[in-house]
Amino acid sequence: MNIILKRFLWLLNARNKEFFRDRASFGWNFLFPFLILIGFSAMFQRGGHEEYKVGLVPPQQQTRSSAMSETSGLLKQVKLFRTIEFSSRDDGLDRLRLHKVDMVVELGSEPIRYWINDASPKGTICESLLLKAAGDPGSHRKTAVRQTVSGDRIDYIDWLFPGVIAMNMMFSALYGAGYVIVRYRKMGVLKRLQATPVGAFEYLSAQAISRLLVIIFSGVILFAGCSLLLGFECRGSYLDLLIVYTIGGAAIISLGLVISARTSSEELANGVLNMISWPMMFLSEVWFSIEGSSEWVQKISQTLPLTHVTEGMRQIMNEGAGLNDVRGHIAYLAVMFVLFLAIGSRTFRWSRE
Repeated sequence: MNIILKRFLWLLNARNKEFFRDRASFGWNFLFPFLILIGFSAMFQRGGHEEYKVGLVPPQQQTRSSAMSETSGLLKQVKLFRTIEFSSRDDGLDRLRLHKVDMVVELGSEPIRYWINDASPKGTICESLLLKAAGDPGSHRKTAVRQTVSGDRIDYIDWLFPGVIAMNMMFSALYGAGYVIVRYRKMGVLKRLQATPVGAFEYLSAQAISRLLVIIFSGVILFAGCSLLLGFECRGSYLDLLIVYTIGGAAIISLGLVISARTSSEELANGVLNMISWPMMFLSEVWFSIEGSSEWVQKISQTLPLTHVTEGMRQIMNEGAGLNDVRGHIAYLAVMFVLFLAIGSRTFRWSRE
């Protein structure tokens, strides 16, 4: 019994020394949670209630500036409202239809004109708060005019579905490519391959294509299963959807290859991948819209590959967009794929030394 206990304590001590001596991975265990908390504290306020996003659109006809100020002041009385100004009514209603805002109000209209999305429960809550602030809810027909968004109905689950598919692809791309190469380097597999004529670009390209095929296969199965069981549909072309999904997967895989190009510690690689994947999951509008967030938050969101994958797939599935409509997202992802693959090949290290 004493021998077994000694062996156990020896292994425990050896693993503890290995972990604490790896300063990079040890530091991530403390730094990463702080980064997450700092990021969320910048996006959300502590101790407050849930805010509802209300879009403000200019009037169709010329209106007194005092009337516009009155409408804006009325909305500011409701502390749960966060107002977002749009340059045109069409822009505001389009954001409402896509669940990026909860209600749209026309400035300076008498009576007040507002729009809600029938598929959004938050729209009903916003309507009640507006009518309460405007006066007697029983006479709201005189003080406010209710309208609904036009066009095809998009439920929240339909809006959410493309983001979930993209998020699943992101985790598979980052961990399936980057983490595996780090493990191969640690085990000495890459050091053996260094003795062969295979170059870094060839090896990384093969790893990227292999993981991409797995991602496409699993993504198609997942999409088909959800469509059959839950009734999801694509209003655009399935081929266009596959193209955006494939290019997005290649871009995120290449990002994982850059991380694994020189990393030799699995713990450090896991920490860095978490640092990249979690902010992407929350800033790429997978679960909720960041419309109305700080300008710097939205700028960061537009630099993330998952944002362009999610927006491109969402436009094709929910709005029936074509490749020409999402060409900006495709171009960004293609450039990212080429750039990151080149950087990964240039900085790739076969051994741990």
